[in-house]
Amino acid sequence: MQNITITGAQIKREITIISLSFIAAVGLNIYSILKYKTEWSELFSQLHVVVLIAIAIYFLVSVFRLVFWGITRLIQKK
Repeated sequence: MQNITITGAQIKREITIISLSFIAAVGLNIYSILKYKTEWSELFSQLHVVVLIAIAIYFLVSVFRLVFWGITRLIQKK
């Protein structure tokens, strides 16, 4: 069995991606507050929903990254 090494650059990249996902989810929350003219207290009261949306965005981005990685691996082998 081989050891798996996760580099610092990989950890930084993943932290950046999850942070951008969270920022995008907060941006969607702010947009919905402005569009539907609701209270700004929803920015904090709906934080659990924002976190779930951020996780969903992260996994969606991960699927696209995996597909892109697979396609580039197939092209490089030829």
